[in-house]
Order: sequence, then C-alpha cells, then structure tokens
Amino acid sequence: MDDTRDYAGLFLGDIPLLDVRAPVEFAKGAFPTASNLPLLDDDERHRVGIRYKQQGQQAAIDLGNELVSGRKKSARLDAWRAWHRAHPDGYLYCFRGGLRSRTTQAWLDQAGVHVPLVVGGYKAMRRFLLDRLKHNLRHLPMVVLSGRTGCGKTRLIERLTDAIDLEGMAHHRGSAFGRRPAGQPSQIDFENRLAIALLKHQHRGPAPVVVEDEGKLIGRCYVPDDLQARIRQSPRVVIDEPLEARVRVTLEDYVTGPLDEYSRHYGEAQAFERLAEALLAALDRIRKRLGGARHQYLRGELEAALDQQRHGGDVERHRVWIRELLSGYYDPMYDYMLQRRDGPILYQGSRAQVMEYLSHRG
Repeated sequence: MDDTRDYAGLFLGDIPLLDVRAPVEFAKGAFPTASNLPLLDDDERHRVGIRYKQQGQQAAIDLGNELVSGRKKSARLDAWRAWHRAHPDGYLYCFRGGLRSRTTQAWLDQAGVHVPLVVGGYKAMRRFLLDRLKHNLRHLPMVVLSGRTGCGKTRLIERLTDAIDLEGMAHHRGSAFGRRPAGQPSQIDFENRLAIALLKHQHRGPAPVVVEDEGKLIGRCYVPDDLQARIRQSPRVVIDEPLEARVRVTLEDYVTGPLDEYSRHYGEAQAFERLAEALLAALDRIRKRLGGARHQYLRGELEAALDQQRHGGDVERHRVWIRELLSGYYDPMYDYMLQRRDGPILYQGSRAQVMEYLSHRG
C-alpha cells in the first residue's frame, strides 16, 4: 500500500492507525482506531526537543538515534511488527507526518515490514475532521429527541440506525448522576468521535440524523456551538412516559444497571460501595439547587435505600428518592428547557410510539 492523504477513507473504513507520537500527545487527543506505540517516550521527546532548539535538526536526530538504540530500538520494532501482523491494512502517523513517522517507516522497511504512512499526520487528519464537523453540523438534516428524565431517550437512540449517541461518545449519562467509571474522553477525542460519526452518517445518505436533546455540557465534554444551535432550532420528537415508568428506567439506568460496569472497573468486591459513593456524591453536587431541606430528605432516603440494598439486595426503596427527584427537580428543569427550544414538535408519544415513528419516517 502507498502512503495516503485519503483521510475520509481512513475514517469511513475504520482503518487501524499506528500513532507514534509520545504518550502525552496521544492523551491530549487521538482517533478511535489508533494505537499508541511511540517512537520516543515523553522524556525522550522532551530531551530531543531541547536539543533541536539549541543545536538544530541534525543534532536532534543524532540524540534520538542515541536514545532509541540497542535493546530499546529492538523492543519498539517488535511492538510495531506485532501491531502490523494484527493490522496488515493499517497506516502509521506522527504529528505532522514528518520525521518521526518517516523514521519509524524506514526502520520497519529495514526489518522487512512496510507500513504506509498518513501524509500530513495527526495535524492534517484533525483539521480534516474539524472542517467536516463544522460543515455537517450546519448542513445535515437533524431531528432532536426530547423527553423528561427517565423516559428512555438513550435506549431509543441506541436502537436507531440514523442516531448519534452523544452521551456514549462522552462516556457520561448527561446529568449530575451521569459520571461513569474510567472517566471521560478528552474534549478533542469527543470532537473526533462526533466528527467521524457525522461523516459516516453523511456518507450513508440523506436521512436526518437523530440526536438527543443536550445542553452545553455532557459531563465535562463541551457540545460544539454549532450543535447547540442546531439542537435549539431543529424539529423535535418528544417521548412522553408516565412518572412510574420513568422511575423504573432511572432505577435500572443509574442503580442496578451500572453494577456490572463498576464490577469490571473496580472488581466485584468493591463495585457496590463505589457505586453508592458515586450516587451520594452526585446528590451532594446539586445540594444548592435542591435547597438544604430537600437535599437532606433525599440524602436520607438514598442512604436508607442503599443500606437496604447492601444487606438484602432489595432495590425497591430507591424508588422513593428517584420519584421525588424526578418530579420535584428534573421535571421543572425540563419544562423550562423546552420553552427555550425553537424547533417545531413533529411527533409526541410513548417511547414505543416514538420508536415506531422514527423507524418509519420518510
């Protein structure tokens, strides 16, 4: 395979990417299919950078060759070759498609392995995604999925072919209680995921993209301004579910459902207590907005529910604080937010009815 500038093809095809930038660069932002196997680690990159500023490019190259030699060079070559065996259709890149990626490519060629590189590197791919993101957010047809907390918007989004799961991309459930184990992606990673998803949607055809009604932030991930504007202005479909149905969904999504995820992250022995801590901390984060008396009451009910669950596995007591939180706190917030939306309501019904409507819209 030849080196490529076909950035759209790389993202549309989910092509494996070998990122040879330093770990600190990778952590700031990367692409979903990229693996980080650096030519220079963070310390080596720092030292080479200082040498470059003080003595120029050739002196920096000489230092790099000195730092990555012998067993260290062999180990990095072994890792790159193993990656290539697993991803024979992959490409490699560095920040600008310059010295680091070409050095990696040359070392691999000397070892009898050819891995093509992405011309322009990370910087060019990132610029391509930002340009496509801006264009698609302004021009793609869009339908906004609205509904009060607990109506199951995310469940519906996950079932639709033409939907973009913003909360999934942000690894956050989109409320004060939305934090998940392992934290959130960087802002750049979030934007990259969104840009790639919209690029794929544009490539599939003309159907409107369905997005969930979100505010400025999903956890700490900032929703791009152009998307915020489209969410305010686009036509919407509203899920209308009774309170008790929403209590059940909230119980499943925030209390019983996350235990598996917490078990995978913290281990089964710690999962429940970690989740309990997270629920209590989430309630404490909205204390000022709840008011002292209501917060104290809800915290007491949550603690009692957790205690009952801890000692007998019974989760029914959770319905008390969830019901009060939905009806007394989240529902008024939703009603206020809906008044500030300009888009017309295309359809309103139960989650099943909305699913049917969206699945068969023309």
